Amino acid sequence: MCDKPLTIADHDAASTHPPPGPPRGTLPAVLPPPFHIVLLNPDIPNNTGNIGRTAAATACRLHIIHPIGFDMSEKMRRRAGLDYWNLVDCREHETWPAFLDAERPGRLWLYTTRTDRPHWQADLRHGDYLLFGRETRGVPPEIHEWVRANYGADHRITLPMVPDPRARSLNLATAVCAAVYEGLRQLATRHD
Repeated sequence: MCDKPLTIADHDAASTHPPPGPPRGTLPAVLPPPFHIVLLNPDIPNNTGNIGRTAAATACRLHIIHPIGFDMSEKMRRRAGLDYWNLVDCREHETWPAFLDAERPGRLWLYTTRTDRPHWQADLRHGDYLLFGRETRGVPPEIHEWVRANYGADHRITLPMVPDPRARSLNLATAVCAAVYEGLRQLATRHD
């Protein structure tokens, strides 16, 4: 299970080590989060753990939409060595409709291999939702259609790859990390 929403005060209280000198390449502590990382039905716990670390390191909020392919209980997180999970601002949603009801995303971008539009052509903004599908099947066609209907076809974006079918797709955690840092680059460029 995900913990309650994290605040800057919680993050400071959770730290057991004093900050080492002036930090290099740090991001400002931001509330609300710069981006919402949305995982639709993830299958692989290690990917979700790595994505949680990316979320914690970038002050993004992580949304996990059930059903998922693993146990997210505190016991299983401890067993997996996710000692940083208390730093992850994570929300779990029972279903896609429950996510939509709770969040009502103003701007959402679907990362998919089923489009040719590279993600650097997207105008990512503070507070945008970045949606990623299940590792084994991606996002179902009805959600692709929902994104088209609600945000336009240009809100379906991809991380370009070589045209070799053996490459298939990037690892989910790698794709999320690339997407978040492209978004942060855009925010920094515009001074958002």
